[in-house]
Amino acid sequence: MTKPFEDLKSAIASGNLPAVAFYKPVGRYNEHPGYGDLATGDAHVAEIIGLLQQSPNWKDIAVIVTADENGGSWDSVAPPPGDRWGPGLRVPTLIVSPYAKRGFVDHTVYDTTSILKTIELRFDLPPLATRDARAADLRNAFDFN
Repeated sequence: MTKPFEDLKSAIASGNLPAVAFYKPVGRYNEHPGYGDLATGDAHVAEIIGLLQQSPNWKDIAVIVTADENGGSWDSVAPPPGDRWGPGLRVPTLIVSPYAKRGFVDHTVYDTTSILKTIELRFDLPPLATRDARAADLRNAFDFN
C-alpha cells in the first residue's frame, strides 16, 4: 500500500513504524535522471534519516538507502552477471543503523534482492523466487554485538 510522506513522518515520530517499510521518493525528491536533482534528493534522504534517528524506534532500525539502477551507469567495474531479466546492476547502497559497521566498505557482491534476502532471513520467511534465494544477504555489513 502506498501512503503519503506525511504518514511516514507521523509513524516515525510516534514510534509506530511497521517491521519493514519501503519509501520511494517522488516528484522533486526522485533522484532518477530527468525527474529531480541529486542535491534535493540527498537533502530529503538526510531529513528522513534525521527523523529516524530521533524516533523511539532508532535502536531497532536499519535504513538501507539505494538507487534503482544508478541512472543506468556504473564505474570501471562491470556489473555482475544477471539472469533472464538482464545483467546484474551495480548500485550505490548506504546502510545507516546503530548496528552498521562503522567506516566499513563491503566488497561482497550483492544484488538488489539482497535486501529482500535479509528481510527473509530476519523474519524466517521462505524466498519468493530463485534470484533472492541465491542472493547474498546484507548481514556482513552489521555488527550486532
